[in-house]
Amino acid sequence: MPHPTSAVVTSPIAPEPSVDPQSLERLRVLLHDQADAMVAAFYQVLLDDPEAQTFLHHSIVQERLSPSLRNWLIDLFAPEQDVEGEVFIARQTKIGEVHARIKIPMHLVMAGAAVLKARLADDLAADPAAFDLLRLVGRRIDHALRLMSQSYEKGASNRARLDEAYRLFSLDQDIHFERESQRAGLMEWSQKTLFRILASGGVDGAGALGASPFGLWIRHRADFLFDGSPHLARLNATMERIDGALLPRFTPGAAPAELAAPLKALEAAVEEVAFLLNEMFQGLAGMEGGRDPLTRALNRRFLSSILSREIGFANTNHTPLSVLLLDVDHFKRINDTHGHPVGDEVLRQVAEAVTENVRPSDFVFRYGGEEFLIVLVETHLHQAATIAERMRLALAAKPITAAGLAPFNVTASIGVAEHRGHPDENYLVKAADDALYRAKQNGRNRVEQDRRSA
Repeated sequence: MPHPTSAVVTSPIAPEPSVDPQSLERLRVLLHDQADAMVAAFYQVLLDDPEAQTFLHHSIVQERLSPSLRNWLIDLFAPEQDVEGEVFIARQTKIGEVHARIKIPMHLVMAGAAVLKARLADDLAADPAAFDLLRLVGRRIDHALRLMSQSYEKGASNRARLDEAYRLFSLDQDIHFERESQRAGLMEWSQKTLFRILASGGVDGAGALGASPFGLWIRHRADFLFDGSPHLARLNATMERIDGALLPRFTPGAAPAELAAPLKALEAAVEEVAFLLNEMFQGLAGMEGGRDPLTRALNRRFLSSILSREIGFANTNHTPLSVLLLDVDHFKRINDTHGHPVGDEVLRQVAEAVTENVRPSDFVFRYGGEEFLIVLVETHLHQAATIAERMRLALAAKPITAAGLAPFNVTASIGVAEHRGHPDENYLVKAADDALYRAKQNGRNRVEQDRRSA
């Protein structure tokens, strides 16, 4: 499927002002000499804006974007540059796509571009051809920004549609089952907490509702599924009150009489969470299918929306996030030997093994033909590697059954990567893909971790 922002329709632009070759060369020399200072000025505008902090605070972004901007500025006035040619248009379109993906607002890009033009105006003020050079500078920068804006708008619009589509489909296409599963999870936490209180009088941080499987599900699933529900904010506030105000009232060694009032308050709060959860499910309607029909894994078209949100959550809350990229070893051989129906059955049973080794708060995607991408929320690299190894062993030990064949086994290679602050989800997926490549190069049926230093 072509990328939704791959085609940008451009309208005719006015002819460029005529500038003699000597003047153009002076402009190029100036840009080359002053490029670093101009790039610094551009990013200073963005860094002074609180809105830009979410995507420019990380050193990787600055290290990657600053050289890119420098090259873009110099290339914009390179000899033989054809601003109406396919190469130029494709490059500006790609930049707009990246801006949309990592959510850099175009108005901030335009503010930075205004700084670039102002700096060039100051530096060119004494040049004999200053007027024509500034007209050329303004025209080329504005034309590039127009192409970026068109691409950005299409990318942002497409992302919004996918976000809404994901919100509107049932995670298991069975709302009743999902509701009962989460109610059971809440009740399980409630019972375990009660036993801890009665046994010792206290509950430590690991026993918080927010740290439970139910709490993880609320943070990483409910926000999409119940987007816009007035009950969700109340539910989150009640969970925070349970963890921050009610549980600390239970202290080790407390007398039974001292527990009565806190227990009553905790019971009421848990009942409120259960009530709000039920209300949210009651209001959920208009579901749309969003799973791969063969494996029941999530459809890849939702990956960008979900992973982008999880990266934003990790950056805002300073929580870990990891991904696994799993590839079934020698899958083509299975298809060639036994046929595609057997291959389909292998994929279905591999997906079962993968799903059995993740939590309800995690996300499993059918990424490619025989590849699965798993998003592990609030999980560090070493924890993700442990999960990946457990998954690999479980799959290797699982007898694959298919009609007319004796049970057989398959293996998988897995690449593991942890989010390190970069806002572009493609950066994280690429790190996992690189690790997967090493796993396959090193003999398959193994787990390899991301080796990036930062």
